[in-house]
Amino acid sequence: MNILVLNSGSSSIKYNLWEMNEKKLLCKGLVEKIGMDDSSVTFSVNDKKKTIQKVITDYNEGIELILDIITDKEDGVLKNIKEIDAVGHRIVHGGEKIIQSELVTPEIKKIIDECALLAPLHNPHNLEGIVEIEKVLPGVPNVAVFDTAFHSTMPPESFIYPLPYEFYEKHKIRRYGFHGTSHKYVSLRGAELLKIWHNKFNCITCHFGNGASIAAIKNGISVDTTMGFTPLAGLPMGTRTGNIDPSIILYMIQELGYTPEEVSDIINKKSGFLGISGISSDMREIREAATKGDEKAILTLKIFSHSAKRSITAMTPELDGRLDAIIFTGGIGENSPITREMICQGLSIIGAYLDVDKNNSLRGEGIISKDDSPVKIMLIPTNEELMIALETQKLVGESVYKFNCTDK
Repeated sequence: MNILVLNSGSSSIKYNLWEMNEKKLLCKGLVEKIGMDDSSVTFSVNDKKKTIQKVITDYNEGIELILDIITDKEDGVLKNIKEIDAVGHRIVHGGEKIIQSELVTPEIKKIIDECALLAPLHNPHNLEGIVEIEKVLPGVPNVAVFDTAFHSTMPPESFIYPLPYEFYEKHKIRRYGFHGTSHKYVSLRGAELLKIWHNKFNCITCHFGNGASIAAIKNGISVDTTMGFTPLAGLPMGTRTGNIDPSIILYMIQELGYTPEEVSDIINKKSGFLGISGISSDMREIREAATKGDEKAILTLKIFSHSAKRSITAMTPELDGRLDAIIFTGGIGENSPITREMICQGLSIIGAYLDVDKNNSLRGEGIISKDDSPVKIMLIPTNEELMIALETQKLVGESVYKFNCTDK
């Protein structure tokens, strides 16, 4: 069974093609800068990468180009687009109505559209990817995999904000959480590596990239997470503030004269790592500057580590006294030993002891805690695209791969 996975962004389409009998990635790539003069598409098979510079005016053109490349006589991996059995789509926001991945129907498309109010930078483009692929692959089932769905299991005490209750009842203002597909994948893989049934597995998962969030997972389900009503909440990120005193926003508007639009731009696009360091939103550049003694770069690392450490320790009591593992993933979580080390300093209070040598040397997935650490510290590269393919496979009714921790 071949499954095409699409992640349609504001001006890009990330794609993967999976052969599901062996969970084999056939190819992957990215359509970039749609609607711009310097748009392009990349196509990777194994270690070979090809880039085509081409003006791509809209999503329809982008998707048709992806299908052309996949079926190209010389470089393609399929003979015909009819060999694509299903398409899985990453959708950021499903609101309260969505608690799991869903086969795309007119009703599901309506829900995605309605939730565009909550994710205006993502849902409209996610939906456009569905609409366009339906045109070029009529009759092929589409599956929507929602970032928010995994966190739908959170109890009310985790997702209700202490506003007048009517704001939740009438306007559905609540914590939704994001990065759910990543948190789910690494928790499944972590349980598998530790040989623990997933429905008995307690862990804290740390997805650290340009966007960052932490989730508490109890008996295999999400019970708390740092992101909230929008992806702005929680930890400081590449350009986002994370949690700040709400009165700061009122002060900026009422006393400093900023418009709401200007404030939104500042807290979403000019803050976080970029705002503190004044260097970049990219943690790699900040780490490099920190090694050279840049004080603001060092401060940025300390602020992020402090925030992450505080969230991890605050969530631990939600797991009823048993924490099996802390899992790092995402671009920063996977590739920055120094960030992991800074976060783990002091976590001995919850029984997590980092092995510095393992932390510095491990590449790929594995355990980076000391052998006798009661709480295992793990590094697991995320694979959201594979998780979307697995969810798609499950919903279209084919034979489904199961993680070894989920057969019980």
